[in-house]
Amino acid sequence: MTVDAATAKHRADYRDTTYYFCNAGCRDKFVAQPSKYVQPPSPASAPARAGDIYTCPMHPEVRHPGPGACPICGMALEPLDPAAAADDREYRDMRLRFWFSLTLALPVVGLVMIGKTYWMDSTVAPVNRNWIELVLTTPIVLWAAWPFLVRGWKGAIGGRANMFTLIAMGVGVAFFYSTFALIFPGKIPDAFKENGFAPLYFEAAAVIVTLVLLGQVLELRARARTGAAVRALLDLSPKTVRRRTPQGTETVPLSEIRAGDILVVPPGEAIPTDGEVIEGNSAVDESLLTGESMPVAKAAGASVTGGTINGTGALVVRARKVGADTMLARIAGLVAEAQRSRAPMQGLADKVSAWFVPAVIGVAVLAFIAWAQYGPSPAYNYGLVAAVSVLIIACPCALGLATPMSVMTAIGRGAHAGILVRDARSLEGFATATALVIDKTGTITEGRPRVIAVRAATGANENSVLALAAALESQSAHPLAQAITQAARERSLPLPAISNFQSVTGGGVRADAGGEIALAGSAVFMRENGIETDALAPEADKLRRSGATVVYVAKGGRLQGFIAQKDPLKDDARELLAALTADGLDVTMATGDTELTAMAVARDAGIAHVASELKPEGKLALIAKLKSQGHIVAMAGDGVNDAPALAAADVSIAMGTGADAAIEAAGLTLLKGDLSALLRARKLARTARRNMKQNLFFAFVYNAIGIPVAAGVLFPLTGELLSPMIAAAAMSLSSVSVVANALRLRAVRL
Repeated sequence: MTVDAATAKHRADYRDTTYYFCNAGCRDKFVAQPSKYVQPPSPASAPARAGDIYTCPMHPEVRHPGPGACPICGMALEPLDPAAAADDREYRDMRLRFWFSLTLALPVVGLVMIGKTYWMDSTVAPVNRNWIELVLTTPIVLWAAWPFLVRGWKGAIGGRANMFTLIAMGVGVAFFYSTFALIFPGKIPDAFKENGFAPLYFEAAAVIVTLVLLGQVLELRARARTGAAVRALLDLSPKTVRRRTPQGTETVPLSEIRAGDILVVPPGEAIPTDGEVIEGNSAVDESLLTGESMPVAKAAGASVTGGTINGTGALVVRARKVGADTMLARIAGLVAEAQRSRAPMQGLADKVSAWFVPAVIGVAVLAFIAWAQYGPSPAYNYGLVAAVSVLIIACPCALGLATPMSVMTAIGRGAHAGILVRDARSLEGFATATALVIDKTGTITEGRPRVIAVRAATGANENSVLALAAALESQSAHPLAQAITQAARERSLPLPAISNFQSVTGGGVRADAGGEIALAGSAVFMRENGIETDALAPEADKLRRSGATVVYVAKGGRLQGFIAQKDPLKDDARELLAALTADGLDVTMATGDTELTAMAVARDAGIAHVASELKPEGKLALIAKLKSQGHIVAMAGDGVNDAPALAAADVSIAMGTGADAAIEAAGLTLLKGDLSALLRARKLARTARRNMKQNLFFAFVYNAIGIPVAAGVLFPLTGELLSPMIAAAAMSLSSVSVVANALRLRAVRL
């Protein structure tokens, strides 16, 4: 049975994780069940898209088809894919409830401030103001606050009491106690009364609901901005495209473009999709994808990425990848997945949150008992106020949102700077890394080596050596191989036919050439295949001391010669490496080159630690050695031979220009794979981690101070208890403050 891509993607969304999924298609009742028992829609029906699935920022395991409330914490759910068009129904609903509540709460507060018992005029009988407060407050509590009451009740009966459970308890106690006291004043114990009357708290209930609604409105609006970075990336692509046809140029929607279409990109416009330039010359601004401010020259044959901005020249581009296959779409998918991952720092908040709400309820009960037993008259009244204030001021959401909001915003910011984060663990890990292992070619050097010498052994000539090497290397994508084939083209050398090509990772290549085995690779590779290189070793060593890389060539069991290449050091390599070292990273250059070549490059670059002549298992051993020394190791690589070491490192970083195997093994991918991108990634990681710590500190300190104050610890000094209304304002602003602090990461300079 074949399964279409959309259904396969949907099934993948529900694999290997326990999700909370809506039972029987309803929008509000959740059932916890292992994902293997959750059946996705059949192919005959419309499969759920990522944008249709909603999740909780605090509990990413939650999945729900459409907007709703988290069954664990009660928070409003968000689209699983932040690149999807946001459904703002929750925001609009909360905003409507806020304005409705504010409209009725203001006169309630006004009545209390006026403080008169009766209003009278010539035509209306005396009306008790307390009854007016009840009439105005009832729709606030029973309609405006209804979502809070429902979420709080579901959390309580489901064994997952949450912030809304506390709010519902606080508002419910204030409102229903006041209603009972107003209707049945004779049944209220004297301990609750002051000057013979039981104080009423209608204004407290009304203002608490209004302030909580205001906090929800502000929080929902701020949370929507955390996905703005990803949506902005996708918005880089133009909505309409100029397509060249045999009849001329036509303007069509981007969605109609297919691979192979010829597109015309005028100066100053965004390139519609990934492709290849077939006509024209221009400089393309790729800064929004790579973080590199300098435009990149493009001519016929050059690759271009959708969303980048064409410069002053017109380009004609053949579309290669469209829709979900483009770089922008892949970035959005990676970022969306990463933003739902959990940073290790979140573990502390998770442990605290597990007992937070029960502990707060316990503190509220103890506060009431303590005031009732030991407080001044009216003791029960003081106890009630203290208990309600404790319930209202506690904010587990501030604790739960502390790291997810920082992670979401930082990952979105990184996407704009060419830093793709696969998971939050890698982001936090790079901030604390103490050792960095980097490759030489393309990272420290320019990655564009040039052949500087060809030497032939006895019985061979330079052109035959170069031609044989070019034939062997023509099927390799390594920069050294490309330099050899380019040198052969410049000499217009005919290449011998080869067959049975084989690449030996970390060693070289072999193939059949004219009935004999031909080899190209390192001296170690030659020795492993029984080829002696001693005859040319002195001259090869001399070139290596200048920083050259030597590739030996052999055929039929005999050495034919060698080719020396040199890859110039990047202009800013020494400065950037010094900056990475100054930032606390112990940098080691790991390369398959000989010790002489590696030491020459390291000397020019100012690198103290070098590991040379490494095969994949050697790089793996280097990572293990550094970890055994107590280092938190980050590994940056770009080749297939780097994949095992990347997988073993604490933090794996793939250079975006490298092999897919390296990128798949990496936690961070740098679209522009150079040292400046490494420095930007380090700064992003450090800033994000500092932001997480700030948010956690604020959340812990807020609750650690707010709850005791609400319980009345300052009463002996001030003679006043914290008003439940002030507690509500503080609670609402705490979550908003955490989100606002996280949003500062959007503006961090990288």
